[in-house]
Amino acid sequence: MNGLWKKAAYLSASLSAVGLLAGALIFWFNCPCDRLPGGPLQGELVSAPVSDWSFANDASLCQIQVAAIIPWSVNLNCMSEGGQLYLSCARCEGKFWSSAALDNSNGYIGISGRVYPVSMVRVLDAEILDIAWRSRAQKVGRGQGVPRADHWWSFSLTSRPLTQ
Repeated sequence: MNGLWKKAAYLSASLSAVGLLAGALIFWFNCPCDRLPGGPLQGELVSAPVSDWSFANDASLCQIQVAAIIPWSVNLNCMSEGGQLYLSCARCEGKFWSSAALDNSNGYIGISGRVYPVSMVRVLDAEILDIAWRSRAQKVGRGQGVPRADHWWSFSLTSRPLTQ
């Protein structure tokens, strides 16, 4: 009987491992989901340069993919002001995605099912940060008239050529 229990235990462990792997792969290729990160962005890849990002204001959230050890994507608020595209990030310092973006500015943004290659630069200029803050507040409908928090970061995104 001892051998039968061992085989059952191995079978159970193997099936559990396969189930976990399948779940992880489904998660990896279907997320970011809400606050959970994901892998490479899925959607129609747009290689044409974008000069006016105002259509981003029609999307409730955007997905940003950064080049880390592995492709890493998260949902973020995105907003456009004067055609310029910004990302919003509260308490951003030390977050995995923002650290990766600071190390490698090349990434992708997903907006309404389309994926665009972009370059990301952290905004440090207070006037531009305030513009992005007001644009975010107007888009999400909260924070209008409230001063920008010191811990709030923004990244400015611009189109970049598609590279392999």
